[in-house]
Amino acid sequence: QVQLVESGGGSVQPGGSLRLSCAASRSITSINLMGWYRQAPGKQRELVARIINGGSAQYADSVNGRFTISTDNAKNTVYLQMNSLKPEDTAVYYCFADLLLRRYWGQGTQVTVSS
Repeated sequence: QVQLVESGGGSVQPGGSLRLSCAASRSITSINLMGWYRQAPGKQRELVARIINGGSAQYADSVNGRFTISTDNAKNTVYLQMNSLKPEDTAVYYCFADLLLRRYWGQGTQVTVSS
């Protein structure tokens, strides 16, 4: 069992940056996989990034080179650093963690990129 609490969303101008945080209620060292999805109105859910315990990360083509996923084991937190944000990045971002054959979800945090 793990609870995930997201923070860091907000509104920024194109080209700006945000860092999303996903704090877990337990050590993330035992979590096999963590990552981020996003859901924009009228669009399908998109896997943005994921990171395997040990450091291997993957990114969607749409964010590759702009976003970075990382973990801080001491803080039980996974981050999504988002740079060079574009309007099409606007969505609700959900973190997830896979533990004991179940997928757990954060509550979602809104990211809005507009002029």
